[in-house]
Amino acid sequence: MNSMKDTRTSNRYAVVDLEATGTGTDAKIIQIGIVLVENGEIIDSYATDINPYELLDDHIKNLTGITDQQLSQAPDFGQVASTIYDMIGDAIFVAHNVKFDANLLAEALFFEGYELLTPRVDTVELSQLFFPTFDKYSLGNLAEHLYLGLDQAHTAISDALATARLLIKIQEKIKSLPRSIVEKILDLADNLLFESRMVIDEMVPYLEETISTSLESIHGLVLKKPVKAQPAYHLSEDFSTNIALLGLHERKKQTAFAQVVEKRLVDEEKVHFIQAQAGLGKTYGYLLPLLAKSDQPLLVIVPTKLLQEQIMEKEGSKLKEIFRIPIVSLKSPKHFIKLDNYWKTLQRQDDNRLVNQFKMQVLVWLCETTTGDLDELKQKQRYQAYFDEIAHDGKLEPGSLFWGLDFWQRLNQQALSSRLLITNHAYFLSHLKDQDPLMNNRLVVIDEAQKFLLAAENLATDSQDITALLQVLQSKKDKSDSLLDQRLYESCQFELNHLLTRFRQHGQREVSKDELGQVKQNLAELQDVDLQDLDQLLDVYDHFWLEEKYLEDKRLAYLRGSKDSLLNATNYLPDTKIFCISATLTISKKLSLADLLGFEQVTLDLIPTQTVTNQQLLFPTHLPDILAWTKEEHAAYLATILGEIAELGRPILVLFTSISLLMQVSDLLEGSNIPHLAQHKHGQEMTLKRKFERGECQILLGTGVFWEGVDFASQNQLIQVITRLPFDNPKDRFVQKINQHLREEGKNPFYDYSLPMMMIKLKQAIGRTNRHDKQDSLVLVLDPRVHTKRYGQQILSFFEKDYSMLSVDAKEIEGAIQDFFE
Repeated sequence: MNSMKDTRTSNRYAVVDLEATGTGTDAKIIQIGIVLVENGEIIDSYATDINPYELLDDHIKNLTGITDQQLSQAPDFGQVASTIYDMIGDAIFVAHNVKFDANLLAEALFFEGYELLTPRVDTVELSQLFFPTFDKYSLGNLAEHLYLGLDQAHTAISDALATARLLIKIQEKIKSLPRSIVEKILDLADNLLFESRMVIDEMVPYLEETISTSLESIHGLVLKKPVKAQPAYHLSEDFSTNIALLGLHERKKQTAFAQVVEKRLVDEEKVHFIQAQAGLGKTYGYLLPLLAKSDQPLLVIVPTKLLQEQIMEKEGSKLKEIFRIPIVSLKSPKHFIKLDNYWKTLQRQDDNRLVNQFKMQVLVWLCETTTGDLDELKQKQRYQAYFDEIAHDGKLEPGSLFWGLDFWQRLNQQALSSRLLITNHAYFLSHLKDQDPLMNNRLVVIDEAQKFLLAAENLATDSQDITALLQVLQSKKDKSDSLLDQRLYESCQFELNHLLTRFRQHGQREVSKDELGQVKQNLAELQDVDLQDLDQLLDVYDHFWLEEKYLEDKRLAYLRGSKDSLLNATNYLPDTKIFCISATLTISKKLSLADLLGFEQVTLDLIPTQTVTNQQLLFPTHLPDILAWTKEEHAAYLATILGEIAELGRPILVLFTSISLLMQVSDLLEGSNIPHLAQHKHGQEMTLKRKFERGECQILLGTGVFWEGVDFASQNQLIQVITRLPFDNPKDRFVQKINQHLREEGKNPFYDYSLPMMMIKLKQAIGRTNRHDKQDSLVLVLDPRVHTKRYGQQILSFFEKDYSMLSVDAKEIEGAIQDFFE
């Protein structure tokens, strides 16, 4: 660490941390740590226990390690008040969450006759500003990322020392930034709470006039120059050698899978289906042979953005590091910053403090990012509207101030020459199928191929946000001078509100074309260009229904439309060699995945499965009849069960088929003070996954993307709870179209499709928690139909050849779980 020169005026900072009897206004100080920082160095420190003259509750004892006996021998606050005041009275008060520490200490000093009027600096908001890509700004998390040496968390002097080192790291980070960027930050710095800008002001004399050669300045922004890619290394022809070079252990099933990929690469047939058991390492199993044995560039298509990010973080980063393989991850432009839009927001004044804080944060981030991917900013959900404003729309006007530097433009240029492209099903279907230059001569891998047809069907539908549309109609009605137009807008509102109320109160999703006839007629008379999308939706599609989504705490309603005929997914695929990978390719004796996707001539390889010895499936008997329950009753039952299982002390992944049930269970757990993470409530999926895997929370409630393709490999012991068998909703339009298609072919929709697809999805989910030999996991299936329905035996037979299974009475669940792990 370089210390600052004494020839320049420097502030003295008193970095303070308190431990107290609680967090309320009546809390009493029980321990104080003070560290003085000046000229970028720690110059002094002070620590003492303080006797509060009251007993500590168990939570504080467990959190801090402080005992009542220890405090009984400590001085009271009055005995140390003068020492504390003399040390901090002329300094700038610094703390991590400064409001609590400063107010509590100021009040204690006031009662002893001292008035604390020092400026205050909060290292939380300064960390958010100058380290913008962290997903959490607790002192513990910052200490881990910035190597602050937090030896004894929640001990006052240890926390104060870590915070002092954090302050010095912040000072060093400010000094590393271009002067022009720091000056722009200072223009906005009054939006920081307290007097935190004083830290920035002090650093200005130390800033260089010129910027680093790795940066470039344009129109007031400073961007990181793209790093020229180094030539890739040639992979070995031998799969085992490549696995060893990656620092991984060879697995027999993975090697067998890779050998099949190698064989089919030189096969005359173009389309190859390969079935492989979850957990064998399929991603490296197809990537390494295709990259080693072929000079053709490769496109990998995965079902979700979450899995796409997971591959980029794990396999992608390893391939870049070891083999220098150029890899590009393609996703919707809205994930990337549009520099022109951001630049425009800097030209205006905003009254919103949070918006201005994010403007500063992005200024720092642009000096560091090489991708412009807004998902790198983990705190953006705090004010999503601003990030929607600066997000890319996929267009770049010829007069752009940042032509040639635009991240989205640069990404697409990199994609053309990239050896490996990774994208998701939805983005491929909506963007890449028509981009011949990007698709030219690429090998294609469709991972989790069983999801591809559904993605294609979703693409062949369209939707309108009814929640937003109703607001637009109200605005149009209020502004219109024509009485006739007012009545037409009002009529549209009435019709749509009626359908929405019926859906929310009575659960009627389906909407007939006749029921939308009045809206269609009104639109024809209005000829309003702002309502063209709704008009087109009603014109193009045959079938309509309503659905809801949750965006953070908002409940949004959509009107969706689709065509009656089942799509042929092969129409969306390029004329090239294609590998379709799935854990199950044969849906039933009468139906295969290739049939559903529309392929006529394919090869089919089945990698033999092996019995899983470190995972047990638990199917309790005498479970309550959840189908006869209301959602409230079901939620109460699940919350009770989870509370009991949580006492066993192991991480718990809970998978739901219903978002509303998940939210109800989450609310009940909160009411019982049971910490947990809930999808759709506590953040983005990848952020929740990271927090869960780091052990920050014992319970993760998830649905959707957590059922397949997402690995949970960091915990060596894990409980997985299946709240309900994952049958597709029979009212879902896609399911109805499949069923109709199968009936026309003389097949049984339930036994030839619905039941097998449910078992495939359940098998995929089970594979999420069986990722390596040292991981022990128990899967608890809380659905009585396994034992009460005629098809239950078919479910048990499907799993018994690959898994250890156990059936116990519902009253013995906890004991069975405990026995497995012991």
